[in-house]
Amino acid sequence: MQIIEVRELKNDELAKELQNHERALMNLRFRGATMQLSDFTEIRKTRRTIARINTVLREREIVAEMAGSAGAASLEGQVE
Repeated sequence: MQIIEVRELKNDELAKELQNHERALMNLRFRGATMQLSDFTEIRKTRRTIARINTVLREREIVAEMAGSAGAASLEGQVE
């Protein structure tokens, strides 16, 4: 999953994708430990996808905080 695809998803969809990829990563690690995994690059790809999802979620959180603080700052100016 590329970053463009991740950015197109809504927050609830991102949460589901994050949960699915974390579960997949756990399964990949078990398969790697038992020597049933033929392509070890899948672990790296899954970890990077999880990182992309977490990055987008954090970006959205920061934007929401900034929008909230900007709104609060404009309200403070109106109160005085």
